[in-house]
Amino acid sequence: MKESRAFSGYSVDDIDAAKRFYRGILGLDVGQRPEGLTLNLAFGGTVFLYPKPDHQPATFTVLNFPVPDIDATVAALAEEGITMERYDGLVQDQRGIARPGSGPRIAWFKDPAGNILSVMQE
Repeated sequence: MKESRAFSGYSVDDIDAAKRFYRGILGLDVGQRPEGLTLNLAFGGTVFLYPKPDHQPATFTVLNFPVPDIDATVAALAEEGITMERYDGLVQDQRGIARPGSGPRIAWFKDPAGNILSVMQE
């Protein structure tokens, strides 16, 4: 497996909406194949998004984006109409950013299919 070009994948309920979101809002390089979409991530990573008629959103974070400035990134996402998720029992600021005493600053949001993504301060 060490030499494998491994990739991750998860389902979405609407390929066109996913393509608009990941390409248009998040600015990712998105490829399309008959089976679904390929998110071509920085440094060579890929994620495969496939349509699933009975899609159920993941209840956990499926994709994390390390960013150099979480405040600027969350502000830019908000300008695109993206709302950060809020979680009971987790202290988050007014913009939805968790700033724990130890560990990374992190904020979560959802794609159009309801899958959970995050941005986290590098």
